[in-house]
Amino acid sequence: MQDVTTLRFWELMARHGGADLYFTEYFRVHSASTLEKWIVRSIRENPTGRPVIAQMIGNDPVYMARTAKQLQKLPVAAIDLNLGCPAPVVYRKCAGGGLLRQLPLVDSILGALRDAVTIPFTVKTRIGFDEPVLDALLPLLQKHAVDLVTVHGRTVLEMYRGGIHEEWIARAAAELPCPVLANGNISCPEDAEGVLARTGVRGLMIGRGAIRNPWLFRQIRDHRAGRPAFVPAGRDVLAYIHDLWAIGDEDDYTETQHVHRMKKYLNFLGTGVDTEGRFLHDIRRCGTRADFFAVCDAFFDHADPMPLTPVVSQDHGRQPRPAGHPTA
Repeated sequence: MQDVTTLRFWELMARHGGADLYFTEYFRVHSASTLEKWIVRSIRENPTGRPVIAQMIGNDPVYMARTAKQLQKLPVAAIDLNLGCPAPVVYRKCAGGGLLRQLPLVDSILGALRDAVTIPFTVKTRIGFDEPVLDALLPLLQKHAVDLVTVHGRTVLEMYRGGIHEEWIARAAAELPCPVLANGNISCPEDAEGVLARTGVRGLMIGRGAIRNPWLFRQIRDHRAGRPAFVPAGRDVLAYIHDLWAIGDEDDYTETQHVHRMKKYLNFLGTGVDTEGRFLHDIRRCGTRADFFAVCDAFFDHADPMPLTPVVSQDHGRQPRPAGHPTA
């Protein structure tokens, strides 16, 4: 997830149970692009002990192949093509989810990358731009022998609103010879179990749910193993927020900038706090560290359990969409 899945954030996730596999922020690819140093650092200094996949976003087959060859010199498990980012600043440039409007170009990019990539080659996609296009996209993914596909079950224009179209994820899982991962609206172990059962996918990609609840990967493993899933208490969540604050300590932020950076994370976490939205209302009005942590203390300095599941169902489109544009 862009501007979120940094080196320090990976480290924090790993301390709370962590994922089996990590995707980098995306490398932006164009005629004059070079590998972003901070993303390269996250690969070279990977603190998770788990494999890392390098994610690319762009729209030119030649430049994409060039970048893929450069990335294969790094310790990555695979190269990933992003066909899913729904941010307007991205799709208006015919990149990310915007490519789903130009499937002949997708065909060319897939071919160039398949020729250039000698390690596993993966794709993350949405089901279409304004309407599903998997009928035409799935044959292209088969044609170019993609090794793994992640499907976010919404169109680009649906962003993060409304429910997930699981029937299209299930179709990809049934028709593609490679493993398929499901993405979207996985917020608790029960969600995970249900999606796996209904779609037949081989695994799950989780983004926003893990920002809200860093114990989510651990909880899913516990649930699938028949163990009671860990539920954090308020003070566990408060400690997590302090850890998130520490992520920015090595950067040259002013106090106000640091508070605003934290709001990016808490926009996700806050949807699992209270039904009235008071926490997010208060946190968005903070301008100093003291005010910020005063609000956090008021909501989390207790020993009561906090499941951190969304307090209003996303399936009915009523949960506020967090700011930012996560891509995975």
